[in-house]
Amino acid sequence: MRSKTKIIVLHLKELIYTGVFALLGIIFLVLIAAMFLPREQGEKPVYSDGEARYVPGKYTVSLQLGEQSADLEVTVDDALIRSVSLVNLNEVISTMYPLMEPCLDTIAQQVCEKQSLEDVIYPEENKYTSQLLLRAIAAALEKAQPTAQDG
Repeated sequence: MRSKTKIIVLHLKELIYTGVFALLGIIFLVLIAAMFLPREQGEKPVYSDGEARYVPGKYTVSLQLGEQSADLEVTVDDALIRSVSLVNLNEVISTMYPLMEPCLDTIAQQVCEKQSLEDVIYPEENKYTSQLLLRAIAAALEKAQPTAQDG
């Protein structure tokens, strides 16, 4: 009996490359699966009327400040106010109205904590700026309210 011995030569560099590419392929497949598989939705909050408070999304209201304008954006999900921020704020507004951003930060924090515009506390020296921002937030939240056709 004659046996043929086969000798296989493996280079360490090729083995390392193959292992790295196999690992990257597995990671890629896991990421693809995580992106496209449906996620389990948590329980939706139950309200006394049985309906959601808001239609999830980002709602923008334009603030006219002199001849310039800025946009106030309110982000909500079906139950909560997630964030309030100024977008498209240019340098002119930042310079002419320096209290706008710090005032909004204070109000936004309170609104997100309380989930309401009631009892928001602001300094007396920022009264008019705060009232302007609160009216804009109220207008954005009004846009977020579900209508009969959304239900």
